[in-house]
Amino acid sequence: MPQANISGIANVDKPAGMTSHDVVAAVRRASGQRRVGHAGTLDPMATGVLIVCLGEATRVVEYLMAGRKVYEAWVHLGVETDTYDAAGAVVATGAAEQITRAEIEETLSQFVGVIEQVPPMYSAIKSGGQPLYKLARRGIEVEREGRQVEIHEIRVRDWAPPLLHLDITCSKGTYIRSLAHDLGQALGCGGHLARLVRTASGRFTLAEATPLEALLESLHQSGGVPYLLPLDVALGDYPALILDAEAEARIRHGQQIELPSRPSTTGDLLRAYGPDGAFVALLRYDAASARWQPEKVFPPF
Repeated sequence: MPQANISGIANVDKPAGMTSHDVVAAVRRASGQRRVGHAGTLDPMATGVLIVCLGEATRVVEYLMAGRKVYEAWVHLGVETDTYDAAGAVVATGAAEQITRAEIEETLSQFVGVIEQVPPMYSAIKSGGQPLYKLARRGIEVEREGRQVEIHEIRVRDWAPPLLHLDITCSKGTYIRSLAHDLGQALGCGGHLARLVRTASGRFTLAEATPLEALLESLHQSGGVPYLLPLDVALGDYPALILDAEAEARIRHGQQIELPSRPSTTGDLLRAYGPDGAFVALLRYDAASARWQPEKVFPPF
């Protein structure tokens, strides 16, 4: 039976045809846990790694979202759609068969690094309080501000006209649909995203992901025990420290603590564990007091 106090992180292999919100709703029903969220939206047509957080783990979503994303993408060159993907209506066509792999690789190099990307109209970004996709469905197009994203690497796996097969490593907030569209524009033939698989999000990989149906069945039968990871997995990039009982008590009461030395940390953050090994809190270094203060404190389980 579903249990309302379930907490943990699930690495879900999202099936095609579902929104990220659909996955969250299904997990909420199967678990009985009202507090469920995800770290990084996938379009309905996309599959692959979707990190779902339950209970207390929803408090670490922001750290999960910050990780690099890795995608396997198929771009259909020569056909442009209004949604920038295969779900949309064709708005333009062009000749792509004569484009060489060398031309594609040279053009792709323009998109590597920190770039400014304009989100597609068919997206959940809001304008005047309305999601852009709702405006787009009414035939309304509004000007969108460019956003800085970083594409770390693009590798061509195969070019079999009209399909271009790519591996892409990028920052959060990158729209692969926009990349496909912009590449088509740069090549002069148009293009859209035909298929997308997220193969990694931070330290979570597709090879280790759980099929959604298996997770839902497990949540319903046994609280998801085989598939739920502890929430501190999301914070594994930060150094860890074992506190004594007195320091743990101070942290749990929201008080600062003084450590013998200041460890070298990523973003001045530190994972703190109690004497029994239980995860207690995420601490942040306060330069003004030269002490560590609780950033987020987690109850004992």
